[in-house]
Amino acid sequence: MKAVTISPPSDVDVVLPCLNEAGALPWVLARIPARWRALVVDNGSTDDSAEIARSLGATVVHEPRRGFGAACHAGLTAATAEVVCFCDCDASLDPALLVPFVEEIRGNEADLVLGRRRPHGRAAWPAHARAGNLALARMLRRRTGLRLHDLGPLRAARREQLLGLGLTDRRSGYPLQMVVRAADAGWRITEHDVPYLPRTGASKVTGTWRGTWQAVRDMSRVLRETPVRAGSAR
Repeated sequence: MKAVTISPPSDVDVVLPCLNEAGALPWVLARIPARWRALVVDNGSTDDSAEIARSLGATVVHEPRRGFGAACHAGLTAATAEVVCFCDCDASLDPALLVPFVEEIRGNEADLVLGRRRPHGRAAWPAHARAGNLALARMLRRRTGLRLHDLGPLRAARREQLLGLGLTDRRSGYPLQMVVRAADAGWRITEHDVPYLPRTGASKVTGTWRGTWQAVRDMSRVLRETPVRAGSAR
């Protein structure tokens, strides 16, 4: 009988929602820490993103339903590691920065760790996108009492607890809904500064006023939701 080699499970799964990011993928995947698994969620790319990701050793998950939340949640449900991280796939954020986030989760110092984006250069974060993010952070503070400064995509938490939040948004409101429901469940949420670089390629959301407005509208809808009784992280 031929011996079958079973790869050891990854320490951490990193969910990377992807829509036409062929130019950014080599840099992003090269920054994934050793023994971590990259889950590239192809959200209907028309370039070679899926093929490039696979050739570079990533696990490719296909999510035909368009939407940032749809891609993120497909990655979460495909994950198997105890700790799951999220990171944009456009080279604006370095996934290696997630290492201390994971250590904080594993050390039971926090239940959800978020990255506060600090732009490097004016091109990294357009003014209208910053304004929208600031407005949402203030609305979040009124809704939950959390004094966060950013609702960025770089984050880490335990997989089972994330699934227990029962997240339903499949558009731009997904990251905010995660924070709101975690706050409602009494999670310990921390925030740390991370450098935010000019992205590779054109933004699908915050690159235009229209995209930013759509994202703000999606997130505002999340803030108006009736609090949902979600599972505690502890």
